Amino acid sequence: MISPSTGRPATLVVAGAVLAAEGLLALALGGYVAVETLTARASDLVSALAEAGLAVVAGAALLWVAWGLWQALRWSRGPAVVTQIFVVPVAITLIQGGQYGYGVPLVVAAVVALAALLAPASTRALVGEDDMPGRGSPH
Repeated sequence: MISPSTGRPATLVVAGAVLAAEGLLALALGGYVAVETLTARASDLVSALAEAGLAVVAGAALLWVAWGLWQALRWSRGPAVVTQIFVVPVAITLIQGGQYGYGVPLVVAAVVALAALLAPASTRALVGEDDMPGRGSPH
C-alpha cells in the first residue's frame, strides 16, 4: 500500500517512524544523563559524560537513517536492519531483568521495524524493481 500523502510505501513510512522515535528517545536519554551527571555530581564523571555523548551520537545517527528511509535512499536499509537486530537482545535482557515497561515496547518496535523494512514494498522502494533478484532483464 502506498501512502497517498507521500507516495512512499506505508511499510517504509512505518519503519522510518520507528527509527525516528528510537533516535529521539536516544537523544532525550543522552541529554537526561548529561544533565543529571553535571547537576548530581556523578561518581565517575568521565564515564557518565561518555555514555551521554554516545547516546546523543547514536540518536543523531538513528535520525539520519530515519531520514534516509523517508527519502527512500538505498543505503538506509542496512543500518536500519542492523540496528533493529541489535535492539532485540537489549529488549530481551530488559524483559528478563523484570523491566517489562521498557523491554516489551522496545521488542515490539524492533519487530515492527524489521517487518516493515523487509516487506516487499519497502524492498521495491529501496532497491528498485530492476535490481531485485529474479526480476528485470538478465545481465
